[in-house]
Amino acid sequence: MSSILTNNSAMVALQTLKGINGDLAKTQDMISTGKEVGKAKDNSAIWAISKVMESDVSGFSAVADSLALGESTVAVASAGAEQITNLLNEMKEKVVAATGENVDHAKITADVDEMKNQITSIISASQFNGANLLNTAGGDVTVLSSLDRDAAGAVTAQNITVASVDFEAGLDLTTVDVSSAAAADGSLAAMETLIQAAVDGAAELGASASRISDQSDFVGKVMDAMKSGIGSLVDADMEEASARLQALQVQQQLGTQSLSIANQAPQAILSLFR
Repeated sequence: MSSILTNNSAMVALQTLKGINGDLAKTQDMISTGKEVGKAKDNSAIWAISKVMESDVSGFSAVADSLALGESTVAVASAGAEQITNLLNEMKEKVVAATGENVDHAKITADVDEMKNQITSIISASQFNGANLLNTAGGDVTVLSSLDRDAAGAVTAQNITVASVDFEAGLDLTTVDVSSAAAADGSLAAMETLIQAAVDGAAELGASASRISDQSDFVGKVMDAMKSGIGSLVDADMEEASARLQALQVQQQLGTQSLSIANQAPQAILSLFR
């Protein structure tokens, strides 16, 4: 049945054209933004997951900064501990030399005193941003190392604690005396104790530095993996979007032509009245 009041063909063609225009607008938005899911209405579940992951990436970025700061702090302390170990080894040479009777103990004492002062100076200077792992005041350093999210969505922070080796209290340099052969001979055991304490402290700091460095590498890989995962969820496939855009443009032209034909149909009724 034909009607001059209701054009069913035009309505179908119009709805089809509206659908095509809607898909075309969405595809153009995907191409311009590069995202298939850019808003919650595009896909609420995927959008929610991506936003949670993006917040985790932001959190891990802060973790990476904390690890970098901690790594630098430990690196400075480790360098100081290694230098102190070297100085103590040099000091041991002086002590051994002072055990002889025919040496100038006054000059050796002056050299040893300068080494002691240098060690004290290194302990005080081995700080980064105010944190010093070699002196008593510095104390332990806590480094934010990770953010863990459980299945229920609860987030907890994990830390790495780097213990202070406290050379200020642990290295009693007053036990070294080279004022005489007898005093130097008695200081040999003290030197071994000092060297072992310095070696142990440097080794502890080296182990902590290695752990922080490994954790920093891991966090970097986790961030890369999460960014890649977010991209897989929300990024548009540009090749597919380009091909779809061209197809929709053709469909739009055909839909417009179809609507034009449908709107011309009622004019055929005029021929019945001639």
